[in-house]
Amino acid sequence: MRLATAASEAYTTPLAVSELLGCKQCGAGRDQDELQVGSEDAQMHALFADSFAALGRLDNITLVMVFHPQYLESFLKTQHYLLQMDGPLPLHYRHYIGIMAAARHQCSYLVNLHVNDFLHVGGDPKWLNGLENAPQKLQNLGELNKVLAHRPWLITKEHIEGLLKAEEHSWSLAELVHAVVLLTHYHSLASFTFGCGISPEIHCDGGHTFRPPSVSNYCICDITNGNHSVDEMHVNSAENVSVSDSFFEVEALMEKMRQLQECRDEEEASQEEMASRFEIEKRESMFVFSSDDEEVTPARDISRHFEDTSYGYKDFSRHGMHVPTFRVQDYCWEDHGYSLVNRLYPDVGQLIDEKFHIAYNLTYNTMAMHKDVDTSMLRRAIWNYIHCMFGIRYDDYDYGEINQLLDRSFKVYIKTVVCTPEKVTKRMYDSFWRQFKHSEKVHVNLLLIEARMQAELLYALRAITRYMT
Repeated sequence: MRLATAASEAYTTPLAVSELLGCKQCGAGRDQDELQVGSEDAQMHALFADSFAALGRLDNITLVMVFHPQYLESFLKTQHYLLQMDGPLPLHYRHYIGIMAAARHQCSYLVNLHVNDFLHVGGDPKWLNGLENAPQKLQNLGELNKVLAHRPWLITKEHIEGLLKAEEHSWSLAELVHAVVLLTHYHSLASFTFGCGISPEIHCDGGHTFRPPSVSNYCICDITNGNHSVDEMHVNSAENVSVSDSFFEVEALMEKMRQLQECRDEEEASQEEMASRFEIEKRESMFVFSSDDEEVTPARDISRHFEDTSYGYKDFSRHGMHVPTFRVQDYCWEDHGYSLVNRLYPDVGQLIDEKFHIAYNLTYNTMAMHKDVDTSMLRRAIWNYIHCMFGIRYDDYDYGEINQLLDRSFKVYIKTVVCTPEKVTKRMYDSFWRQFKHSEKVHVNLLLIEARMQAELLYALRAITRYMT
């Protein structure tokens, strides 16, 4: 799935824009004559300028997302509306909820960004000493934040009723929808931050510019800033995989896609068979785990922003626990979630819907070194595999395709980024799609975070709908 323009693949745009904005992190030593400025570059320049004007900074998330400017524009528009435009929640509540959501995944990068923003809009510094110092209304949101981040299939209308009907400090429906959207946005953005190895900016604690590569730490913003050599970009040092081996992996994937398309044209599986394949894939997803998988103890400065630090992701079908399959045909974003969000928080449903569609449909019809490739089959397999892990089923999809298109190392990466992003390592990132470019792996992460956000929203909004009816 080749998803970057020639300009972004040259890794020149972040450098150029950073220089124009006076950023010393990555713009030093470049002459204006070296800049390749065309219509796409101009679009990226405008996006960076808008981001800088809105946030007062040009953060590394933006530098990485600019590989895909169409998505970045939608993302920035949505985030700006959620955080700064008219809405049910006051500004300092919005940033505090962002802190709560990012902290659940121990994402210090996002926590620190929103600590600064929270103080900037007049938030009480005492709240930052721990969740117990925040208003009871925000403390009450802790349970929903916990379940939504780690086991959204457990959300019920009772969770919603508890927030809306509290004797004191109750939430309105509009406020709750705004909070739910913020929580899902920042849970997913934590996945993107860890999935792309994003580190703090140079002027922040933990920030860096030039440093040697390591197995446990990596940062794609280093790559966009030109800090990695060509050899590092194309050779998997952790696995020492030859270029020829990874080349044959691409060819094998292309052949599988061709064969699956032929099978689709020749015959179609029955509804019973597709339901059976979904259950098989759902069960198999429980046993996808990494050898690097281990508990990560949150630091005090992060864990103070949420309760129950031992609560984390658990497979929904483990230990004999049965959770009914969430059938998209019964409750879906397009027919149900979108209208509910737009009714209670006007315009946000439209912004989120646009972002979902851009991430899902984004393609340059190329894959690694191949051009004129229809990548829709692969993109759908990634999206539906994530939803399958959350117990969400599409009746019209043959889940047998997932095992054909997604190998184990890729599944490990997907599951870790989506379910336990704080455990992502450079080894996991290097081990999948080894011949693919970084821009393509960034697009994978865009698919992952939007599919995750939609899955969380579906469970939360279905619970709100059930409460309302």
